[in-house]
Amino acid sequence: MKRSLKQPMKSLLMPVIPGGIMTILIFYLDYFHFQLVEKFILFAAFVIVPLVILLLKYDAKNKQQRIMFVLIKWLQYPAALLTLFSVMSNKMWGFEGTAIPGMLSLGWLLFTLLLGIYGLTTIVMAKGKAAEIAIGAGLVYFFIGGIWFTLYQYQVELFNANVTTHALSSVHFHFSSAIVPIFIGALGRIMAKKSWYPWVVAIDIIGPLLIAFGMIFSKPIEYVGVALFACNIVVYTAYLLAYLRKNALNMKASFFLGLSCIAFYTVVVISIFYPLLKKMYSLTILDFIPIYGALHAFGFVLCGLIGWVYMVDSIQEKKMAKENRWVGTSL
Repeated sequence: MKRSLKQPMKSLLMPVIPGGIMTILIFYLDYFHFQLVEKFILFAAFVIVPLVILLLKYDAKNKQQRIMFVLIKWLQYPAALLTLFSVMSNKMWGFEGTAIPGMLSLGWLLFTLLLGIYGLTTIVMAKGKAAEIAIGAGLVYFFIGGIWFTLYQYQVELFNANVTTHALSSVHFHFSSAIVPIFIGALGRIMAKKSWYPWVVAIDIIGPLLIAFGMIFSKPIEYVGVALFACNIVVYTAYLLAYLRKNALNMKASFFLGLSCIAFYTVVVISIFYPLLKKMYSLTILDFIPIYGALHAFGFVLCGLIGWVYMVDSIQEKKMAKENRWVGTSL
């Protein structure tokens, strides 16, 4: 029995390995002449989304959701490849300024639409459960990220915003907007019921919209959205660290979730000392963007997702073991 329970854990992250290898090649080979923002979008397509899919695999699903989930699992990698081809056609194959990069990006747009529909069904089935609403909202935000990516690849200037803003908005929705609600939803599933938790979920859903709106129309609104969103992450990480300290949990889950929290607070510390560092070393914001991006994407988001995947799998493993013991005693 122990052997059968441990087997899934060994292969738990196997679906992510091909995308992980592809991401390493994209980031480190000079062959891929991509901008940093494009590399992060591809990182989301090849690694982040597959981890989210792993996180959802044990969720209770109705018949329609089961069908959608199977489609999501099968279509993720082809959609990610189309995303890669879209960027390559624009940067490497000489199709810049044509409709081909945009047409290829439609594969990812349709895939994120499927994620969004799955998220909406999760919200509908939630019956007021804040944690499920948060996770559903996060999945919907992937679709908004897909829209911004397609606009970027079509080079469409929308709302007087240049195409670079579209790329940044796509990254924002693929990482912060989509992932933080999923993290908060995952935490809500395991934590004791708290009266303040629905407010955290509500702010977490509204915050990304304020940020996106502010990026295009109003800087003050963007700052308000960023402040609310950052405060929410502080609440999430503080409660999560306290939860990890008080409860005996899966070691891998605790390790990666702890790393995720540390990465976030490292970003906070660097942000606080940014004015001083800028003066001391004549640095600009362009010097810090790769640092912020790496800490957030690889630290907070990637480690956090891996941690939650291990956490969910560990909970499921314990549940199966308990059920097997109950069956054994009843026999």
